[in-house]
Amino acid sequence: MLGIPLHSFYIMVVIVSILVLGTLVYLWLSRQHRDRDYLELKLRIRSWWWMIGIVFVVLYLPLQYTLFFVGFLSFMALKEFLSIVPTRMTDRRVIFWAYLSIPFQYYWLSIGWYGVYIIFIPVYMFLYLPMVAVLIGDTKGFIRSAGVIHWALMLTVFCISHMAYLLVLPSLNLDAGSMGMLLFLLIFTQFNDVCQYVWGKSFGKHKIVPKVSPNKTWEGFVGGALTVIVASYFVAPYLTPLTGVQGLVAGVIIAFSGFIGDLVISSVKRDLKIKDTSQFIPGHGGILDRIDSLMFTAPLFFHYIYYLYY
Repeated sequence: MLGIPLHSFYIMVVIVSILVLGTLVYLWLSRQHRDRDYLELKLRIRSWWWMIGIVFVVLYLPLQYTLFFVGFLSFMALKEFLSIVPTRMTDRRVIFWAYLSIPFQYYWLSIGWYGVYIIFIPVYMFLYLPMVAVLIGDTKGFIRSAGVIHWALMLTVFCISHMAYLLVLPSLNLDAGSMGMLLFLLIFTQFNDVCQYVWGKSFGKHKIVPKVSPNKTWEGFVGGALTVIVASYFVAPYLTPLTGVQGLVAGVIIAFSGFIGDLVISSVKRDLKIKDTSQFIPGHGGILDRIDSLMFTAPLFFHYIYYLYY
């Protein structure tokens, strides 16, 4: 199917079909209820078309272009993160080295050098960035600066790069290819967000952390998690090398870590007193708003599969 593994191609068709259905529902609602404002829904659907279209095109391209795209996504996410947190003028040189680490990180994974890939940012950049800051000589705000820059690098580059590494792993499910593992991660991370939102809107009464995210409820979390866990039991063997039971565990990992990832970025926005990290994606906010859960699910899902099969 145009060079795309069969199962991955079928999943793409299903995703497009769901998006078409969503578009038709929006058109029907906008005509039946002309007195209501559906602008946000329109913007969200339009943005989903663009995002899904870009992802599918990128996945179809040769591997090196796909890895470059994920690397560029890391760059944009890091740039957005550093644009919303206060930084010192003297941090510019440190931030330059943080950006420069991105091509190195993606080079290590592109050649499958797992040993260097897994420690480059957590160890070497962790030690190198404060060394650069020390040589600059500005001690005021030093601890906060070192922590913020390295944490941003970990979330937006190290964690997100695990998505790309899934594509480099040898395919153990020939019908889905390595692409299937990435599709599973992306689909279920987003599906988890949607399910928890729907369950919360429908049955939510008991808030979990009202000071961080007032809309998060126990009913939404539990209902969404159970939906994702059950669905992953059936889909995991179709897209990944995981068995049904192992798929259940993958569902648990994605449901819990995705929920925490959402809360972490919500905490950042609460601390900074902002609603969205940017307006880059109409109807969705910024890049960090869209990948907040993914920054937590990607590394955990990757290592779960890696330690089971590679």
